[in-house]
Amino acid sequence: MRLPFIGSIFRQTPDSHQGPDDDRALLEDDALNIPLESNEPASDSDPGPPGIAPRSRHYSGPSCIKLGPSVLIITILAALLLAIQHPPSGSTRTNDGLLPCGGSRYSINDHTCYHGNFLCPVVDRKRTLQCGNDCYLPQEFLCNGEQLVQIHGNNSTVKPPSNGADPESCTSRYLHLSDPPYENYFMSDCSSASQVVVTSPLADSDLGIIGPRLLIAWPAGNSGIVAYFSPENGVNGTLGISLANNATTNHTLNPLIGGVSGVLSLNSSAILDLAILGSIRTIRQFIEGPSTISPRIQDGIKVQQLPDGGIQLSRIWLDKITETFITIHGLTGASIPINNGQPHFGAGAYVFNAWHNYPQLDQLGATEVINPASQSIISQNQDEVESLAFLSYSSKVLAGAWRFLTYFGRDSLISLLMLRPILSEGGGGAIEAIISAAIERIDSKDGSVCHEETIGDFATYLNEQQGLDSTDPQCDYKMIDTDFFLLITMNEYFVNSDVGKARHEEFLARNASVLPANRGIVYRDLALATAEKIMKLSADFEQSPVKENLIHLNQGEMVGQWRDSPNGLGGGRIPYDVNTALVPAALKAIASLSNSGIFPSHADWNTIASKRATFWEDNTLSFFQVNIAVDKARELVENYVSATGFPGEVNATDLEAPVIFHGLALDGKDHTPIVKVMNTDDCFRLFLLNSTDQTQLATFLSSVADNILRPFPLGLSTPVGLVVSNPAYGGDTVIIKEFTESAYHGTVVWSWQLAMMASGLERQLERCDHEQLTYCTDEALRKRVIEAYNHLWNLIEANRGHLSSEVWSWVYRDGNFQYTPLGALPPPEGQSPVESDIRQLWSLAFLAVKRDERWI
Repeated sequence: MRLPFIGSIFRQTPDSHQGPDDDRALLEDDALNIPLESNEPASDSDPGPPGIAPRSRHYSGPSCIKLGPSVLIITILAALLLAIQHPPSGSTRTNDGLLPCGGSRYSINDHTCYHGNFLCPVVDRKRTLQCGNDCYLPQEFLCNGEQLVQIHGNNSTVKPPSNGADPESCTSRYLHLSDPPYENYFMSDCSSASQVVVTSPLADSDLGIIGPRLLIAWPAGNSGIVAYFSPENGVNGTLGISLANNATTNHTLNPLIGGVSGVLSLNSSAILDLAILGSIRTIRQFIEGPSTISPRIQDGIKVQQLPDGGIQLSRIWLDKITETFITIHGLTGASIPINNGQPHFGAGAYVFNAWHNYPQLDQLGATEVINPASQSIISQNQDEVESLAFLSYSSKVLAGAWRFLTYFGRDSLISLLMLRPILSEGGGGAIEAIISAAIERIDSKDGSVCHEETIGDFATYLNEQQGLDSTDPQCDYKMIDTDFFLLITMNEYFVNSDVGKARHEEFLARNASVLPANRGIVYRDLALATAEKIMKLSADFEQSPVKENLIHLNQGEMVGQWRDSPNGLGGGRIPYDVNTALVPAALKAIASLSNSGIFPSHADWNTIASKRATFWEDNTLSFFQVNIAVDKARELVENYVSATGFPGEVNATDLEAPVIFHGLALDGKDHTPIVKVMNTDDCFRLFLLNSTDQTQLATFLSSVADNILRPFPLGLSTPVGLVVSNPAYGGDTVIIKEFTESAYHGTVVWSWQLAMMASGLERQLERCDHEQLTYCTDEALRKRVIEAYNHLWNLIEANRGHLSSEVWSWVYRDGNFQYTPLGALPPPEGQSPVESDIRQLWSLAFLAVKRDERWI
């Protein structure tokens, strides 16, 4: 495993705030007061250490004061905090399951310790934050110069401390998904949501990229922890790690307030080489980048030796408020020594508790995400629905777990389009959460829709790099496709849904509140800015349909649409999907929205945008068409097989007709006119447009069907699914090593592309029921399209076990393509390794996309 030495990995600190009795056991073994016996692997002989001390919510003296007529503010004086659960002087050492905070001791689920010496209580399963000598809920107050300020316009009341949330409203949800060498665990309740990923090498793993690793990811703040282990004997590949099952709950995890608890088993002695605490962005960039971390972030990690022999790692975020913690101690009392800043573990089982105090998101439950008419799928597809619920919150829906646990505009908007038949509508529903999140993050200056938000610790870090002392979120606006998807989804909901029709006035009258620059701007004006941008960008091509007037990537950017890895477009600057599908579809949406009165200041868009949409639809496809004669196509395939050493059987003579496809992009590297890589992006045009040019439609459907049915590398089909890229016909104009089976957008399979392709083919077949189309009367062509549809669905059903993951790849073994996780393969030369999310939002599309039995 590639683990560079980064100075001192931890900063070991003395127990400067310990009281006189801090030689007592300090680690909370089980946050939910479950005796440790039930948290360890089943055993008849070892009763395990004692259980947990009872939780307490007792406060002696005033714990809150009034602010205004009805608003309560939680105030804990320093003297009071020092008294909470403070052990009497001279007490004997006991394993009370408490942690030190100055001279006091506390339970993880009852308090948060700030800066090692200040306690704030948990209130109604929410961690309060410190502000000077006060504690507060961030939903109600802001901290300004150590003084609390009520959030403007918020007249709600903070509830006083209670004995806990209603058990029925705080049911924990657990999910285990296996994708060796990765084991994924999800745990959530009303107080937190956590994903834990345990990586342990297999016998055939590439030890250069796969090593023992514990990763914990939280949607709140897009934050988490990663810990890398190595065998103490130095023999790479001999250390195995896993989570032990709780014999009582049959789960491996228990929820904490703002975190998670579990038992990690090591099969041999190990060293904790590296830990990163803070942002998932920091962790992701370390794993997928040059494996370096800014000392500004890493130097903040502290490690403490706890008196019971355990350890605590913690880090205060750059905001100087939020803190991430992880405690580890031996299940049987074994000590964890720290040598040269590195914890050393013997073989055995270790309890870990990981938590942070960033404000939690309001998660939607399964019944809240799924609309009333589709509730039956909750029991029919339990794992997939629970995955969708884990990613769904009242303010936004997240892109994927673990690498993309935050807002991504394109991902959520595409997901809405494919999942709309089952998603909840109306206020508080999933659809409005998705649209609202996108509108909130529009750049009000030019109408660009945010691709990815940066929040939490990484936002503070980026602000610092720009000379700003701020924790405000940032947005990435370099993608050019997200603008178009927003208008398409708005039309789908506010025009094509009865609920949406009745909701648009109220919804679009909301004031934005997420980005400081947008606060107070109504949603309607933000959406209008995006529509105006699209109308402006699309105007020149209608007047002069030349390549220069097509939509290009932004100046200086290498990416701009869904193939957003550095080589995803093969160096192209004018993407196929954006120009031939997204632009005309968005223009149609603008015309429809205008016709429904949503853009009253541009009533003429009803006709202008509609006419322009048809022009783009009819006149862009030809720019991207690649037509290769049979003999030349055979030669190119044979050269590709020879150059790559492709091990499968390939018979180029099976090509009996010209090969026709549409290139990934125009203006490729070295002035290449077209990036001649066959691809699956035809799905956008199938799914979003009902083309009316009869000749063009027939030719397009014929080529799509042929490329689906032909086996790779003649076409796109493999037993593990359709590869999203096939560079075999590129010849010297394409760098083949950029499109391999280990490249993020290479000869790999993306689940949502399968779903959109299947849904798009179905839409085109259904048109024959109510439209007079030339292709519908061409019996041979229609039969070919139906054949491609069924072949695709056969592949989908054969790979059902992988469909909810982000992307997967293959190895050729025993005469066939065999599934393998993308992250298990070494990256292409010159590229960093990339993992795949076990659950990706848009890969859950098959909850709504189903095979139509009429075409079998």
